[in-house]
Amino acid sequence: MFSASTPFRRSFLLALCIAALAAIPASAETTTFSNGLEGWEGPQGPGGASFIDAGNGNPAPSYRTQFNNFGITFSNNSNPDFIGDYTAAPSVTISTDVLTTLINFFGQDVSRDWVLELRDYDNPPGGFPWVSVWYDYADISAAQPGWRNFSVTIADTSATDLPPGWGGYGAEDPVTFEPELPADRTFTSVLAGVDEIAFTTLTPGFFFGFSDHDVSIDNLTVQFIPEPGTSLLLALPAAILLIRKR
Repeated sequence: MFSASTPFRRSFLLALCIAALAAIPASAETTTFSNGLEGWEGPQGPGGASFIDAGNGNPAPSYRTQFNNFGITFSNNSNPDFIGDYTAAPSVTISTDVLTTLINFFGQDVSRDWVLELRDYDNPPGGFPWVSVWYDYADISAAQPGWRNFSVTIADTSATDLPPGWGGYGAEDPVTFEPELPADRTFTSVLAGVDEIAFTTLTPGFFFGFSDHDVSIDNLTVQFIPEPGTSLLLALPAAILLIRKR
């Protein structure tokens, strides 16, 4: 039997503390709409309305829009948990749950892209309201019943080039007329100053006809993932103190 003061026991306790501390989760911010909108805004106006639906969540209340327009957008430009400097963490995961009850174009059910857009309003080029980087998760439609989760991870927030699957907005290719980032902007420069986060069916550079929408969102999450071992290094002094007390 080893006593608590033996080197073996101390090493064993240190190993246990390291294993536990290394499992500290990344920082995640989530809106479930149980505490209100928390800065999120959906379509409002003559085309319809957006509202918290207490009985339509996954599993909490959801934010639902019933709206007739070219497309729908849920955005947030006021909650610091969702905007600001995304490059403060080396990696970021952005996800949301979506329930598509209806997308209908003149009596015909249609699908629309579900797009994440990170917008920077600082010094946009003439003719553009903002500069952004955007990611097309997948199509949504009423043909895909039930709640669906969409998630994307930015593996390297310091990357200057657009990662695979990402697009840019704020300029236009002179030949194809497709949206692209302005020459003086990079992927990481947009991430460093996110003024608004949006989930939208309005894919940059495309045009759509007026459609009826009935779409709900829930569990909007931005998870900032620290460098490997960062949480361990920050918490290691506490682990050492615990061992000394033993």
